[in-house]
Amino acid sequence: MARSNFLLGRCLPILLCVALQPAFVAMPANAQAMTGRTASQTTTLGSGSASSIGKAGSGAQVPVLIPKDFSELRIEPGDLLSVDVYDNPDLTNSYRVDPTGNLMIPLCGKVHVRGLSLPEAAELITAALKGGQILLQPQVNVDIQQYARQYVTVSGEVASPGRIELIAPTPLSEILVEAGGATPLAGAHIEIRHGAGEAAPRQEVSYSAIHANPRLASVLVRPGDSVLVPRAGIVYVLGAVNRPGGYVMQEDGRLNVAQALALAGGTLLQARTSGLRVIRRNPDGTVLDFPLSYDGIAKGTQTPLALQAQDIVYVPMSKLKATFSSAQGLIGTSASATIYAVH
Repeated sequence: MARSNFLLGRCLPILLCVALQPAFVAMPANAQAMTGRTASQTTTLGSGSASSIGKAGSGAQVPVLIPKDFSELRIEPGDLLSVDVYDNPDLTNSYRVDPTGNLMIPLCGKVHVRGLSLPEAAELITAALKGGQILLQPQVNVDIQQYARQYVTVSGEVASPGRIELIAPTPLSEILVEAGGATPLAGAHIEIRHGAGEAAPRQEVSYSAIHANPRLASVLVRPGDSVLVPRAGIVYVLGAVNRPGGYVMQEDGRLNVAQALALAGGTLLQARTSGLRVIRRNPDGTVLDFPLSYDGIAKGTQTPLALQAQDIVYVPMSKLKATFSSAQGLIGTSASATIYAVH
């Protein structure tokens, strides 16, 4: 008996300590189904780096980005919230956020929670209960039981364009990783449209394929946004050159005739360099045809013409038919030209 009392005296404090420890915050029950994770893959909230599941594409599961810090989560319409009012089971319940961002709490009426964090929503509901003289000292806790399905659409020069499911604002750098990264044909700017419709505000972010892009980690993409990675400007070098095709313009968007000919491997021996031309299409549909002096450019006595996106540099063969070398004929040929990235 004395030994039992001794063991009870030694073990009881330990048992009480373990029993009083706060439980680990676990991912909401729906999150495993939402992300497609197995139980062993589930990450404790707020403890890990952002993760994603699935691959974009037809018939594949839409990727889901999980934020590093769940305190960044903001309540959105469609979310199912668990509202726990201490010692008041009549008010403790699950409530769905309506399309206007409101919760309908008994006795309180509508409480607008869209865009709030969970602690901010709890404070607002507490104030509503006190202000309505429903409870004197309410203690409210709010958690998310189910997230509304929200997406960001990524298009343009990325490896896997499509939709990515988001549950919180996420850095642009992580969005690009989920989309497979930018292709070598990506331009020098990325456009983010915040919201739907043509009137939605747009944000332009500089991008470089060969230099670090620290700003991509600080720019946040939110659910409902669209990300467009435009193609860089391309010029076409056709005719009597060693590698005819389209060439991506440099990082600063500048390329002249001499540089374009160099990218194409220079002219062939049979080239009629006296017939060098640049074909330019204007936005209004008109076409300009610039004859150039190749000898002047080669000798450095003439400044090479600065090219614009979609310009065509044409070097004729000495026996090439005139009908094929018409401006419209060259424009048609450029449409099927091979594109070369030079980053």
